[in-house]
Amino acid sequence: MVVAVAAAAASSTWLTCALLPRQGLHGIQEPTPGLQWTNKKRCCTRKAGLTITAKLELKPPPYPLNALEPHMSQETLEYHWGKHHRGYVDNLNKQIIGTELDEMPLEDIIITTYNKGDILPPFNNAAQIWNHDFFWESMKPGGGGKPFGELLQLIERDFGSFEKFVEEFRSAASTQFGSGWAWLAYKANRLDVGNAENPRPSDEDKKLVVVKSPNAVNPLVWDYSPLLTIDVWEHAYYLDFQIRRPDYISIFMEKLVSWEAVSSRLEIAKAQATEREEEEKRKQGEKEVGNSDNEAVKMS
Repeated sequence: MVVAVAAAAASSTWLTCALLPRQGLHGIQEPTPGLQWTNKKRCCTRKAGLTITAKLELKPPPYPLNALEPHMSQETLEYHWGKHHRGYVDNLNKQIIGTELDEMPLEDIIITTYNKGDILPPFNNAAQIWNHDFFWESMKPGGGGKPFGELLQLIERDFGSFEKFVEEFRSAASTQFGSGWAWLAYKANRLDVGNAENPRPSDEDKKLVVVKSPNAVNPLVWDYSPLLTIDVWEHAYYLDFQIRRPDYISIFMEKLVSWEAVSSRLEIAKAQATEREEEEKRKQGEKEVGNSDNEAVKMS
């Protein structure tokens, strides 16, 4: 029954202006001091001319709910996606209606409400929506195995070998105390980032890193580009593995990971990093020209 619900959700999303998560972060907003509550509403127009209020929609996984069996059961997907994920969407819609957040893309809601760690109420639901969409898309039927191409080359460069990466990723996922997530991310950022707090300050740039995060926190708030994630909240694996989190992590890595999705995300992350560098150079050039003009005025 829930499989049919997922298919229906996929076919009905054209009725609303659903805000779906983007791959990577397109710019960081400065902190929003004291969000102002407004009565503005976003809407879109159906072809027949009926105007409806836009809202966040529950996005179905990119496969039927039984497609990951026997490694992840349909029952797990029915509860995890159909109830937990749906709850985050429903709760966020209630929290942001009529506020400035109601007009923002999902990623901007996450960055704004993270608020440099001084988390605002809508953050957990917003981040969990994004995290779960990203998690479903990190898996595929017949997944697992080993990556290829540039992704494998960077993994071997930054971790020493694919096996060492897997060991570090498993360690991050298994040692995350309580609820949370483990991530492979592309780090190509500067440390002074508006509305973000970097958990691993470093002068290193353009490299892959493994990080773990508590509760709903994700690497977007550190200005990292997520490439892969595993959900280690207990509800993600309890029906299939009970308390055996290490077994769940092993099955995820060996049988479920979509390395094609990870490779595509890496390409996007690198392109965004290049765009940022070019923008920084342009701004620096404009600043230098402005300084030269000011000096010329002073001397005249």
